[in-house]
Amino acid sequence: QVQLVESGGGLVQAGGSLRLSCAASGSIFSFAAMAWYRQAPGKQRELVALITRGGGTNYTDSVKGRFTISRDDAKRTVYLQMNSLKPDDTAVYYCNAKGEYGISRAWGQGTQVTVSS
Repeated sequence: QVQLVESGGGLVQAGGSLRLSCAASGSIFSFAAMAWYRQAPGKQRELVALITRGGGTNYTDSVKGRFTISRDDAKRTVYLQMNSLKPDDTAVYYCNAKGEYGISRAWGQGTQVTVSS
């Protein structure tokens, strides 16, 4: 089973930027899609961004125009570029690999993102 390891989280002021990385132990091309989720304290985990095997992307409304998901299959890595960060973006961010029909196949351990006002 592929292992996913996130990195790049940290503390940043509102308006700042961070780039999260998700490194896979195996090929990510075998998955139908890769995604980033986040979970804030006391809230449910939510889908932030998704990128399909073919490069199609989808974003939750609150991050459209600020976040960009990308993938490098050769490096087996998925990225989440986060700009114009807001305190509401504070959460643990998780990488997720999806099989066909959106079924989750693997999760990373998460990386904390904290945005101060």
